[in-house]
Amino acid sequence: MRLFSLLCVEAIMLPHFFKNYPHPYDLTRARAFSTLVLTLVFGIIQGLIYFFMPEYISVEGLEKLKQELHGLKTTRRQEIAVRLEHAKSLGDLSENAEYQETKEEQALLERQIIDLEDMIRNAVMIKSDRPMDVVTVGSTVVVDAGHGPETYKIVGSEEAKPIEGKISNESPLGKAFLRGRVGDSVKVKTPGGTVEYKILEIT
Repeated sequence: MRLFSLLCVEAIMLPHFFKNYPHPYDLTRARAFSTLVLTLVFGIIQGLIYFFMPEYISVEGLEKLKQELHGLKTTRRQEIAVRLEHAKSLGDLSENAEYQETKEEQALLERQIIDLEDMIRNAVMIKSDRPMDVVTVGSTVVVDAGHGPETYKIVGSEEAKPIEGKISNESPLGKAFLRGRVGDSVKVKTPGGTVEYKILEIT
């Protein structure tokens, strides 16, 4: 992820480099190129993530993703198309800031659509008939770290909402609970030190 961040920064800075130093390419091409670099790098990173770390999701969560994708492919695409047509009517595209900004926004939208399509295509449904004697994705687990019972639901990263007790299977806490059984104690490293949780109940 550090490499990805550095590449993003370099891509974002490209237009400024071309703006301040003589170069055969103009600023418009530099901006287009930086957007392309960001899109390609992000796509590669996302592809690797999906390949090595499948996205677990509930039936409800999958339906929400499909609704979001539909909105992007219809309403959002149409909004950007209208803005592009308006920007084109303003004149010279090479010096048209509104046109370039909208084109960049369009590229990011298409990247988002591709990401959602990949996520939906590669999603692993959380099984309703999962075992109840071991913690898996979809389990609700009651634990105690010495301050009274706490309840967590193990979900995929897309549906994680820690404030509601829904923790990702990829989070340190979620990873520690996975494959645990009632009576097991697991240790989790936190910024404040190592915390030991005892599993009290699994549903």
